[in-house]
Order: sequence, then C-alpha cells, then structure tokens
Amino acid sequence: MINAGIIGGSGYTGGELIRLLINHSQVEIKFVYSTTRAGTKVSATHSDLLGQTELLFSDEVDHNIDLVFLCLGHGNSTKFLQKHPFSETTRIIDLSNDFRLEANSSFESREFVYGLPELNRDQIQKTKYLANPGCFATAIQLALLPLANAKLVNNAVHINATTGSTGAGVGLSPTTHFSWRENNMSHYKAFTHQHLGEINESLEHLQKNKGKLLFIPNRGNFTRGIWATAYTQYKGSESEAIGLFKDFYKEAPFTQLSEEAIALKQVVNTNYCHLHVVVHDEMILIASAIDNLLKGASGQAVQNMNLMFGFPETEGLHLKSGVY
Repeated sequence: MINAGIIGGSGYTGGELIRLLINHSQVEIKFVYSTTRAGTKVSATHSDLLGQTELLFSDEVDHNIDLVFLCLGHGNSTKFLQKHPFSETTRIIDLSNDFRLEANSSFESREFVYGLPELNRDQIQKTKYLANPGCFATAIQLALLPLANAKLVNNAVHINATTGSTGAGVGLSPTTHFSWRENNMSHYKAFTHQHLGEINESLEHLQKNKGKLLFIPNRGNFTRGIWATAYTQYKGSESEAIGLFKDFYKEAPFTQLSEEAIALKQVVNTNYCHLHVVVHDEMILIASAIDNLLKGASGQAVQNMNLMFGFPETEGLHLKSGVY
C-alpha cells in the first residue's frame, strides 16, 4: 500500500482521481488539499461520491507522502512546488502542462518524464517525477505514433478533434454555459493549440523531418470525451496499415484497434483509447476516441502510477462504458 495526496481535488480531474483511487487496492488517500473547501466533505463537491467516501478536504499538506498528484491549473504546479518542498522520496504526477515539454521538464533537482505509456513505458517505470499528457495530445498521438514509428508521416496531417465541455475545466465561462453550448458547435485555437508542442515532440522522437500537423480543435455539445480524426497521404494497403497499428500496440492494454467503425460512447467512463483505420485512394484516415477526463487525464495518471510503483498496469482501471 502507498499513501497518496491530491492537490486541487475540487475540479473535474481531481474528482475523477478520487473516484479511481478510493477503489484502488494498493492506495490510501491521506489528504485532498483545498484552501477554499477545507473541512467540508469531498462528496459535497463531488456528489457522485456520496456514500463511497467520508474524506474531507484539508488545508494541510504532508510533505513526506509517498505520492502526490497535482491537479492544478496550468502554470500553478510550478508555483505550488516552489512553496511546498516535498521530500526527495515523494513521487510526483503533474496533470497540468507545466512540465510536458522538454524545455520545461527540469524543475530544481527534478527531471519530469513525459507520461504516455504507449510511448515511454520504460522511462515511466524508472522515474519519480511524471508529466501527465494533455487530453487532445493523448488522442492524437495514439492515432499517429504507429505511422511515425514506421517513418510514414511524410506529408501534412489534417486533424479535426472535438472535446466535451469538461475539457474546459470546472470554472464557468461563456463557452461552457449551457445556453451557449447546447445545440451548438465551434472551433478554437485553430492551428495553434497548446497541445501541439507535446504532440510534435513525441512524434519527432520517432521520425525526424515529419510532415506538418494541421490541427482544428472543436467544442462539442456533450460533456465527456474526445473524438479525433486524422488523415494524410499513405501509399500502402489498408491491411499493411492495420498491421502497423496492431504491432505497435500489441503490449498496450488500453489502446485497442477496432475492425469496425468506432463511436465515442464506447470509451466514455473508461481508460481506453479506441482506434479505427481506413485507407482509400492513397489516403489513410485514423479515428481515435478517448474519455478526456480518464485516458486524457486522471485514468492515465493512475495508469502511470501503476507503472511507477510496479503495480499491475490495469489495477483500479477496470471500468466499463455505457453504449446505450
């Protein structure tokens, strides 16, 4: 058993992390830190946990904890660690974008490893400090890694991906307001989304001088999940392409290639990524679907924790979607 703490447990990713960890056989949550909700029940904020836990939010931090999860807004993890010098034995999993890029992966004496298990499993198993990938980044990388590994990303890749409203976080804004979001759709940060940096770095580790990524992110009128499609020029057969993907993910328990067309509901409330590959007229199309709060955030954080501590990779992540 390990003792874990959560910093920033009142948001969507914090709530999902609590839900996963209270059902994990090898973890005990020692504190959920919040300066604004200290002393109140976690289930009062996360009503889906009513009857499942009696945990209270706390304004105290145990700096000698075995593992701490940072579920803070982007830019705030660095500030928190500067104020809270955790023990050298404390392992850290950061769910923000503070340490994902190679240029930002060093913090004081710590070196953060980029935590995409399908790409960096060996490094994850050895590290004490981990940067959890972004949600769009996870869905898109899993769609493209097998092609980059085969040096086949030689032309521009056109990517269109739509995320649910929880991707914007728990804070209110005009574009997360029900009246705006319902029966509506829009794009944002076209060609400039912040997740492009980590996607490009991962792909370039496998293929130098790859084609350009042209990414259009969209806001969907649903709450959870990411649906992404990517297409580019490809001169092989469909069976050859499917073989590339099956071989690349043969040891990946949560990334599954479907022979049939996929749908978003298949992965919502799970830690799975489902992929589907089609080749037509020298073009390859990859569809990728994940739950943005699980495989795109908290579920992947638990998957990484399992690898870091030598637990079975799927422990605590046996979740089922509801497709009806």
